[in-house]
Amino acid sequence: MITFGDIFKSSFLENIASVSIFDMALALVLAFGLGMFIFLVYKRTFSGVMYSSSFGVTLVALTMITTVVILAVTSNVVLSLGMVGALSIVRFRTAIKEPLDIAFLFWSIAVGIVLAAGLIPLAVTGSVAIGVVLLVFVNKKSYLDPYIVVLRCDGHDSEQRARAFLDSQVQRCVVKSKTAQRGEVEMNLEIRMKGGNTDFVNTLADIDGVYSAVLVSYNGDYMG
Repeated sequence: MITFGDIFKSSFLENIASVSIFDMALALVLAFGLGMFIFLVYKRTFSGVMYSSSFGVTLVALTMITTVVILAVTSNVVLSLGMVGALSIVRFRTAIKEPLDIAFLFWSIAVGIVLAAGLIPLAVTGSVAIGVVLLVFVNKKSYLDPYIVVLRCDGHDSEQRARAFLDSQVQRCVVKSKTAQRGEVEMNLEIRMKGGNTDFVNTLADIDGVYSAVLVSYNGDYMG
């Protein structure tokens, strides 16, 4: 028969004091602070189409969750082995649409691990350095980024005039695709602009024989 004494002698209750309240509170507060810093950097550097505030909250939560898990693992060797087995069966099916989002996810996980290991200066200094690098390079606008010009014209002569005009206005112009129909030619051209001025598209559309000219930002993953 189990008595109250047996309950208080159980290994489960003995693990209560394995991590002090102060250590837990300090680690979670730091994890929350650094998680908020990661969230703010993500918000400032986001350059995708649809901004997701829930992903930013996920970064904060992931930092704190990782900290809790690693604190538990470092306090008990047996628990660490069981945790590895439990996490090995977890599968995440959510698709990552932006490549940079993967860096933020790994950043949050790494900060949680480093904090729980007690390497607070490394976590803080590393986060600041990573944040500065992302803010500098991601927000840096380059006019050499690729763009696509979708051009519709009525035939060969207007096509040649439009191509000659584009060659004089941009640094580079390469044909990506061309569709010819009776009385109409449609072309997709990859260009590198000389500056930030896009008024040349208006002039291009006014050329005789040109039906329309559309300028589209383009990440380089051309399919076609």
